[in-house]
Amino acid sequence: MARQGRRSTSKAAQTSVRTVRAFVRAGRVPAFPEAEPEDELQNEPKNEQGEPNVARLLSGPASDPLHFFVPSRWWLMGPALLGVTLLLGLLSRTVPTSVAAVSLSGGIIICACAPMFAWVEGRLHHRDWRRYPLMAVAVALPMALFGYAAARWTLEQGLLTWNLTIGAFVIAMLIATALLEGRLVSIVAATIAVWSGVAIFDGSMTSLLMLGMGGVFGVYLVIRQSRKALEEADRRAQREQEQRRAEELLNEYEETGQGWFWETDRRGHVTYVSPRIAQLLDKEPGALEGKPFTSLFVLETQGQESERTLPFHLSTRSSFTELSVRAATGEGDERWWSISGRPVMDQFNNYMGFRGSGTDLTETRKSQQHVTQLARFDSLTQLANRFQMAEWLEKILTSPRVDSRACAVFLLDLDRFKQVNDTMGHPAGDALLKQVAKRLTSTVGDMGRVGRLGGDEFQVILPGHHQREGLAHLARRIIENLSQPYSIDGARVIIGASVGVSICPDDGTSSEELIRNADLALYAAKGGGRGRHHFYDEDLHSDAKERQQLEEDLRDAIANGTLELHYQPQVRTVTEKITGFEALLRWKHPRHGYMSPAKFVPIAEETGLVAQIGEWALRTACNDLANWPESVRVAVNVSPLQFANPALPAIVTSAIAAAGIAPSRLELEITESVFLGDDKSTEAMFAALKGIGVRLALDDFGTGYSSLGYLKKAPFDKIKIDQSFVRGATIEGSRNGAIISSIVSLAEALGMETTAEGVETLDELDLVRMLGCSHVQGYIYERALPAHMATQRLAEGLSAVARGPRSARAPRQTMLRKVVLEHGRHVYNGTIRNISQTGALIEGLWNVPPGTEFGVHLADGYMMMATSRWSKEDRMGVQFAQPMELDGNGSVLFTPPRPKRERREYPGMVQAGMKRAG
Repeated sequence: MARQGRRSTSKAAQTSVRTVRAFVRAGRVPAFPEAEPEDELQNEPKNEQGEPNVARLLSGPASDPLHFFVPSRWWLMGPALLGVTLLLGLLSRTVPTSVAAVSLSGGIIICACAPMFAWVEGRLHHRDWRRYPLMAVAVALPMALFGYAAARWTLEQGLLTWNLTIGAFVIAMLIATALLEGRLVSIVAATIAVWSGVAIFDGSMTSLLMLGMGGVFGVYLVIRQSRKALEEADRRAQREQEQRRAEELLNEYEETGQGWFWETDRRGHVTYVSPRIAQLLDKEPGALEGKPFTSLFVLETQGQESERTLPFHLSTRSSFTELSVRAATGEGDERWWSISGRPVMDQFNNYMGFRGSGTDLTETRKSQQHVTQLARFDSLTQLANRFQMAEWLEKILTSPRVDSRACAVFLLDLDRFKQVNDTMGHPAGDALLKQVAKRLTSTVGDMGRVGRLGGDEFQVILPGHHQREGLAHLARRIIENLSQPYSIDGARVIIGASVGVSICPDDGTSSEELIRNADLALYAAKGGGRGRHHFYDEDLHSDAKERQQLEEDLRDAIANGTLELHYQPQVRTVTEKITGFEALLRWKHPRHGYMSPAKFVPIAEETGLVAQIGEWALRTACNDLANWPESVRVAVNVSPLQFANPALPAIVTSAIAAAGIAPSRLELEITESVFLGDDKSTEAMFAALKGIGVRLALDDFGTGYSSLGYLKKAPFDKIKIDQSFVRGATIEGSRNGAIISSIVSLAEALGMETTAEGVETLDELDLVRMLGCSHVQGYIYERALPAHMATQRLAEGLSAVARGPRSARAPRQTMLRKVVLEHGRHVYNGTIRNISQTGALIEGLWNVPPGTEFGVHLADGYMMMATSRWSKEDRMGVQFAQPMELDGNGSVLFTPPRPKRERREYPGMVQAGMKRAG
């Protein structure tokens, strides 16, 4: 087996050399510069005696006529001389004399020793003077002996005439010339030697003179030929050196894997391929010979233009360059090559096959794929990025068929994601985005393509025609799935999502229009309370313009100091004494009057102004507190962004010191979201704040997404029960009372106070007092007051008196719905901001007198009669003539009422009004 492997390798090497030489002859090898003259003996291989073997390296084979005088075939001259002698004897019917016979025998014997003379000459350098005496002995001497013997035989035997002898000389010289193979020096020497024998035997002056003249001319020819031989030898040595260098470079090029060569016959079958390619294909070097060249590649894969054109080029016999093909190495080892080739023609322009080269493209292709991945995919979630999503949408919208241009675009924005980044850090935010991407992709499935535009913004493109009901169902599923809890570094995180939807061609026919309109719909969804979806509506343009204007006005308000703090009292339930105030941010817009914080605070959060506003509120509240009794405290809200700021303790200390108040009179209200961050940094911040001496209150308890474990370490002084638990707590069957009772029990066990927010009715006040809440805050005692009115209120005393209705009004549903109102012959456009069974808050009509009756078109074919009960600027509260239907979830149905026999009877109408804060 080893010998067979060596034979295969040797055969492959020989084939490689033949092919490489073919490439050299074909001009595929770059030209080398002229070699500088140097001593040829320096770098030549040595023989056994340590002498340079020029015959092998510089002179080529031993029969080279440029460097050797004695050819190895010269031994054939012996039989030739013997044959010429026999021919003379037969023609003359004589035999040579004894001396002639001895001379002839000597010449034949010397010729028989020609291989030995050639071997000796082959071990000498071609410029060694010893080659000339050797040539004289091996070539000239036997010819001289033959000439002497023939001349003596002719003169001693009368029957042998000179005509026969000269003919014999001619035949002998022709044979000698043929055997000497163009060796001019040896031919001249042989010619002179033949006639020298005659001249020596004859001994006449004429013969000697003629022989001398011939010798001089022969020497001239020898010198001239020697020079030419030396020049030709140098040229040949240089050419062979260049060719050898080219062959070595090409062999090294193949062996190092930088490239490879191939050759086919006219049928397209492999006649040569580099051995390395056979190894990569797990084949023996000779196993590929005779196979179709296309069998080296995987041609079945669709979508590869180069793989489709390779058979085309081979069949049409046209040249090709740098075609990318996949090697037939199997799925486990994917390898790509770049091949080039050209047809080979013979001297008669007949097609002989193809010859070409190849290089490895695997790493280059991987690099290109990586670059493509970076350019077209999001590096974090591996979803399509903004560029690829825009490209895909543009491809749909520019489809040749108009019917194929329909599509729907979803824009998604994660709710409360910024809090996760601010509190838990960006690594946690990245981990959350990866989970969101997986859920979103699985929810959308094969319906469309999902991409990430950047940050917490995602996009979904759904090709084809879709009904709005189906799109709404998908949007609700997306929101529901993305709102499920996540596990990030062992912490339970809950976020939400808002979705804006635009449809082609209803909402636009260009990608710019669809993206812009979906973005407007997204803002409307977020403005409607987040966790919602919203379809684009033409009126959203005016809303977007209004929001942009509000952002500019808010910046001006901050710069001009027109923001205000109003203070809502916090009353102890046992003594009904005011113990403190909560500072609430208010903004009196120069055109729209006081605006709800729910409208401008989100803008402040999105624009990064909330930290600046928060510090201003903290300092302003401390300054106002300095004018109030020592027993009164003030509570200021601290956003998660402020809490994550390491400079917060210094800001709080500076505000307290500037106002000159006791630190214990300041209470900082903090939400549960701050516990999403690093436990060590959170604990350090709590320790720093408690070190200052301020009080800490846990705001909106129970509405966040953290576990109760933080209550073991967080040094809170108070827990504030969110108004969502207070509202509806007095309704029969509500569980809110049990939740409030549990929170109170937990706070008492931890030594904390409790404050029930949003108490508006006497029934709610009695309930929270009965359940043990230590403090109450809400409209039942007082609305939020400006600073000067709060000072006046405290001047009247700390006692508080509950005033308000006994029970709550019907629950309201917040929305943004366009309606048409009819009054007499006039028609008006309005927007429902919130609605209940008995009434609604409608925006769009200015200064409507109370008692005005309207027909409100709630849906196609459904109109409800309503009466205006109050009006303020462009808003009014209306009361419906009859209660509206509710669905199973308690939401208002915008459908015509059922027949009277199926309708339930509702109690009397409840007066409608604006939703109140606090």
